[in-house]
Amino acid sequence: MDLRFSDEDEAFRRETATWLEDELSGDFANVRGRGGPGDDSALIQERKAWERRMGEAGWIGLGWPADLGGRGLSLTQQVIFYEEYARAGGPGRVNHVGEMLLAPTLIAFGTEAQKQRFLPPILKGEEIWCQGYSEPDAGSDLANVQTKARREGEEWIIDGQKVWTSWAEWADWCFAVCRTDPDSERHKGLSYLLVPMQQSGVEMRPILQMTGDAEFFETFFDGARTAADNIVGAPGEGWKVALATLSFERGASTLGQQMNFRQELDAIVAVARENGRIGDPLIRQRLADAWIGLEIQRYNALRTLSDSGEAANQAAMVTKLHWANWHRSLGKLAMDVLGPEAEIADEFPYGLNRLQRMYLFTRSDTIYGGSNQIQRNIIGERALGLPREPR
Repeated sequence: MDLRFSDEDEAFRRETATWLEDELSGDFANVRGRGGPGDDSALIQERKAWERRMGEAGWIGLGWPADLGGRGLSLTQQVIFYEEYARAGGPGRVNHVGEMLLAPTLIAFGTEAQKQRFLPPILKGEEIWCQGYSEPDAGSDLANVQTKARREGEEWIIDGQKVWTSWAEWADWCFAVCRTDPDSERHKGLSYLLVPMQQSGVEMRPILQMTGDAEFFETFFDGARTAADNIVGAPGEGWKVALATLSFERGASTLGQQMNFRQELDAIVAVARENGRIGDPLIRQRLADAWIGLEIQRYNALRTLSDSGEAANQAAMVTKLHWANWHRSLGKLAMDVLGPEAEIADEFPYGLNRLQRMYLFTRSDTIYGGSNQIQRNIIGERALGLPREPR
């Protein structure tokens, strides 16, 4: 693995950084640094406008093939963009799900008609997507999906409930895993449907988090409809397509997430210097451990992105478990560095500062996106070849 950047890559880094600095110092200065974890419902309309601006300037679909409207950039340049985006304080992306999850899935599995219909609006920042996977009884255990869809003429009719649907209220479309074979069990008989959200058969209810934010929603489908052609893959192939979507979640944008982590660590160090806790040897050791953990994340991410072999696939299984535990510990470290100030809100009733929001949100890191227990099972069974856990 060569971690050096070429002269061409460094020129691209300068181009990226310059564009971001110019745009985020001008008309979009108000969204700079907003919309991160625990702040995701902030300035939605302004961030939608930012998405459209990025589309106009060609900063969406960086790794997509050129014949589908993308720029066909190398993986290295994609990593550079996401790092610089985070470094510049780029706002939380309202269409991360559409660009990073749905689009690569359509490129791999979609029909030509689906690519022509759905990829251009994502490239332009004009259509927002959400993900319909988790259910009350099917979170980490996705194969237990109970939302049903039946074919009637030229439409699918959908009934059921999804939960933890990020950005559902603001989304135009949802890709949903539904059970289309009523006699099937587990991962068999599932299908991957593209469902319009703005219709009478869809209801969203916000889930209030302890950060005071509500980026997640319960989504109820009661006779919701979508065209028969809005199925990715054949009926019953939804499990295969859904797993492919999950694999795209560990892409180049992971490095952007880590840059956000680095900025959080830098903010904690700055507070420790300001209030004198940097002089506490235990705090200094914990700060050093946090830095080391972040470097491990970076090198592991670069290794897994640059190698498609089995060893890299196994290493990728560790990623979520490692960063979730690390980030949760960082939240605790932030509160210990803040001291008594950590328990005081800036304003009534819930004016939290960045580190307070970060701490509260990190309580969920080891649960969402695959709980620690599930991740350990995956590592044990698929990477280490241990006997399956009794069912």
